[in-house]
Order: sequence, then structure tokens, then C-alpha cells
Amino acid sequence: MNSTKTNLLGLTSQELGTFVRDMRESAYRGRQLFQWLYAKGVNQFHAMTDLAKGFREKLESVATIEGLRLVAEQRSAIDSTTKFLFELTDGLRIESVLIPPSSAFRDKKASNEDEQRRLTLCVSTQVGCPLDCVFCATGSMGFLRNLTTGEILDQVLRVRELTKRRITNIVFMGMGEPMMNYDNVMKATDIITEGLGIAARRMTVSTAGWADRIRQMGEEKRKVKLALSLHSAVDATRAKLMPITKRFAISDLASAIERYYKQTKRRITYEQIFFDGVNDTEREVTALIRFARRVPCKINVIPFHSIEFTRPTGLAAELRPSPKTREIVERLRQSHLTVFLRSNAGEDIDAACGQLAVKTERPQKRSPRAAKVSTLNDFIPMHPSSIQ
Repeated sequence: MNSTKTNLLGLTSQELGTFVRDMRESAYRGRQLFQWLYAKGVNQFHAMTDLAKGFREKLESVATIEGLRLVAEQRSAIDSTTKFLFELTDGLRIESVLIPPSSAFRDKKASNEDEQRRLTLCVSTQVGCPLDCVFCATGSMGFLRNLTTGEILDQVLRVRELTKRRITNIVFMGMGEPMMNYDNVMKATDIITEGLGIAARRMTVSTAGWADRIRQMGEEKRKVKLALSLHSAVDATRAKLMPITKRFAISDLASAIERYYKQTKRRITYEQIFFDGVNDTEREVTALIRFARRVPCKINVIPFHSIEFTRPTGLAAELRPSPKTREIVERLRQSHLTVFLRSNAGEDIDAACGQLAVKTERPQKRSPRAAKVSTLNDFIPMHPSSIQ
């Protein structure tokens, strides 16, 4: 990266206005740059043809547009899901997944769901992840750093350019915990709405349960959708599956979700995998029903996708899909809950839910800009009500 120049990718229209004013140019030049960067996806100043030649030359001397480099692209032979491997300017790598229409769900009850009728891009927000959920491959990478606003945005821009297709929906469900990179993620959603014309209601931010940020989303009345990766409404079980429970217990999550709904009136999505002998018991299902009834919601039941390629140990190596899943789904529906079965889209190319993890011949090196915090305990002090 050229540290002597300002990278314009990731700047808002207001920030670009300030930038050009500092160059002694009119503020409208900032609006022009915003359109070229995001609406048109142009990353070369010389191609911005309605900018005066002198202004373009000045931009070349003080600014840059540095984004992602495509390393590899894999397309599923089964459902046409496409996975993109991108390299960042510091050499680290991330993955994004494009999910075609009619591939998100596998039951007819979801035929009218937005994702089922749209072209959806699953976007990463961190390089790796510090949360170490036992069923997710991304945690095997450890945590290297947060993505910048520009790196988050450029996944959308690059996939749009590579496929020549209009992306209609975005889900922040790729590598990383979006709520731990909250400011950059929310800034990216604002730019996407204004610059790319994708409405906030067509974007979903998925969290493993960072309750403080759920509250913040409610307080800010964010229009993007909220999804919670739940997997158990019993503290002891959830803590085994998702160590974040040691920081935010089920009662804390419930409180945050109720407050969020009171402030936004937006339906929550719960994401749930049922594991054999772990969270598929009568006690677990009863607790899930009780939790889900707190606010209007829908439950997406996700198939368990193998992460054997990460060579898991302990509980992660023992997890198996529950043979009771369909039975539980019917039980939930009989309890007047809205439940959909998600598909295995992209499983043959390790692009399905929980499978994203950069696999290279050599381990990724920590970036000099990586956050000093790199372990789960550094992020998550024990909660007073955590599991005994």
C-alpha cells in the first residue's frame, strides 16, 4: 500500500467532499468521485471522464483507489454458488460467496422469502475470527485483523464487476464477527445504500451474540436486518458450542433483543443448527420455543456442514447432524413459529454456512496492522452470570 496517498475506497460522500475541499476544489467534485467509485465501480482516475484533466492529475499525486485482488474463483457444479478468494493489500486473504436465486432454502415454505428470489452476496468482515464457535471453520484461522470499510465494500464492487450481475441482497455472514467490527460494517452499509442503490432492508448483519452491539443497532434505529446465530437457548449448552456465551449469557441476549425490537419493530432471524445429542433434546427444544416467542422472529434451520478439512478436535470433532431435525422443525411450526430450512448451497466447494476458512499452502502471517488482541479471552472477559 502507498502510505503517502489517501485511499479513497471506503470514504463517504461527506468525507470525499472534505477531501476535495482540502485540495481547493469544489465540493461537487466529491459527489462526482462518490458516483465513480461506487455507482460505476471505476477504480482508475484517468477513466473518470467528466473530471477535468487537471483535477485527475492532482488526484493521481495525492490519492489512490486500492482494493482487493482476485486470487481464485470456484463455482459449485450442483447449485452454481460461487466462492471468491481475495487478497488484501497486505497479503492476507478472505473469502466471499455469491448465492444465486432459489438456492438459499430447500423447503417450499420459503418460496416467497427475499433471499430465495434474489442474488445474494455473503460478505466477510474480519480476516479469521476470534470467537472459536466449535462448528465453524473460520475460527481455525485465528484472528488476524478487522477489515476496513473499503475492504468490506470492495467485495461487493469486485463481485459485481467480475460477474456483470446486479447484486440485490447482502448478508454479513462470511468470515468474522461483524459486531466486533461494528463501525466499519455500519459505515459500509451506509455507503452501499447511498452509492450502490441496495436498500438497507436487503442487507442482513449476522452476529454470534454480541449483545452490546445489538442494543446499539436498536438505539441507532438501523434499518439493516439483524440475524442471531443462536444454536441453543440453554446457557450450558450454548457455552460449549459458542464460547461468546461466557461474555453474553442467554438472559443478556434476550434483554438486548427485546430492547432492539422495541426500538426498531424489526423481526429477528435466528440461525439454528441441530446437533445429535447436543441441542436436540426435549429440554433444548422447549427452551428454544420459549426464547423465540419473546419477539416476532423467524428461525432458519441450517444443515451442519462438515469442517473436517480443519482437523477439529474435542467436541468439534464429535458433532454430527441431528436425525431429529425435521421432527423438531414440525414441532416449532406447531408452536406457531415461522421456520425455514436453509439449503446446502455451495457445500461441494466448502462455501456453505460455517465452512469459510482460507486454505493456502502456507499459513497466513499476521499483518503489521493486525489488532494486538488475538485470543478469545482477550475479547471476552467472564460475565458475572456465565456458566459455573
